[in-house]
Amino acid sequence: MLGIFIGLILLMVLAYFGWSIIWIAPICAGIVAWFGGLDLLDAYTNIYMGGFVDFAKEWFPVFMLGAIFGKLMEYSGMAHSVAIGIARIFGKERAIIGVILASSVLAYGGVSVFVVVFAVYPLAINMFREANIPRRLLPGTIVAGMMTFAMTAMPGTPQIQNLIPTAYFNTSATAAPIIGIVASVVMGVGSILYLNRRERVLKAAGEVFTEPNEENHQEERRRYPHITLSLLPLLAVIITLNMLKWDIVVALGTGIVLILIFTFREFKGFTKAINSGASDSVMAMINTSAAVGFGTIVRTVPGFERLSDMILGIKANPLISEAIAVNILAGATGSASGGLGITLEALGSHYYEIATTTGPAPEAFHRIASIASGGLDALPHNGAILTILIVTGMTHKESYKEMAVIAIVFPILSLIPAIALGVMGIY
Repeated sequence: MLGIFIGLILLMVLAYFGWSIIWIAPICAGIVAWFGGLDLLDAYTNIYMGGFVDFAKEWFPVFMLGAIFGKLMEYSGMAHSVAIGIARIFGKERAIIGVILASSVLAYGGVSVFVVVFAVYPLAINMFREANIPRRLLPGTIVAGMMTFAMTAMPGTPQIQNLIPTAYFNTSATAAPIIGIVASVVMGVGSILYLNRRERVLKAAGEVFTEPNEENHQEERRRYPHITLSLLPLLAVIITLNMLKWDIVVALGTGIVLILIFTFREFKGFTKAINSGASDSVMAMINTSAAVGFGTIVRTVPGFERLSDMILGIKANPLISEAIAVNILAGATGSASGGLGITLEALGSHYYEIATTTGPAPEAFHRIASIASGGLDALPHNGAILTILIVTGMTHKESYKEMAVIAIVFPILSLIPAIALGVMGIY
């Protein structure tokens, strides 16, 4: 158990300081293996790489097609059309709500969170400028739309954090809709109220919008696709996945084909956009698989049995222990999908056995696991957090406070009513 804790803490600290999980994960896994009495070479070549490869084998098509879909939405201008259409509806008086909704629509439509920020930023910066809102609130506002309810809680979201539990609990992407909607309300309403209050406080203190030193605007285009046309690929993914019950690979493929058809005049750039998306997916896949490989080593050492007994022995409903385990491991890896994959790979079969015998239902376990993955994952070393700060030109010191409240505090608070509903059998 000491080795497990040392390995986890070291992984978290090194990731916080910017060291890539691709190479620190096997090193930290080696520490866990050494304390656990395993042969180091065998632990790496067979156990660690076994977990790494198994996860990549199952999920790489989803990562790749999701990234390609997002890149094509960005390249074609469809993502920009959706975002700016929503912004116009709300106007500068409700700029914060407009940016949140634009981000959440893209995220719920299946666009990768790493793509959403690039699509939304140009319009968000203009809306904040017109409303004279302090720019330090911009990263938190984007986070509120793309890294909270649209990523984990909303039933039917095609984000990977909502799809991973389906393999362990034999559920669908729409599992536990009541729990998901209630948690979404807590996160969404809480974020809006908090950001509006922060805006009033900062303006009262004399803070106003300041121009960024270096703007990262999307390259200007002569014309963008109409918003109605731009929404169709997003709707196609959601409908085929949740209503027609198509496999996520087929659903994403359908969305990609529709983009290619609707924007065929832009065909000269299709190859570059698809290549870029495919390349980006490889890095995301390797990062997550590295975290899962670490979890496979943790699960193998003798100390894990005692650790899992401690987690499962929490004198409360197993939904609570699941939420705690997912949150801790997501925080350690700085990855919602990584922490979720580690936890369910190690404990998923146990929770499924509970769900199919004594309850709560598998759907409740699915939704709680998904929501919990979006809590402590947003610690400062999270890749999406770093990307947003870079794109918006802000620093941790300037904007991380709001980002942490929105992406950590509210998702964890939303687990309280979510777990309560699961315990009562309302899901």
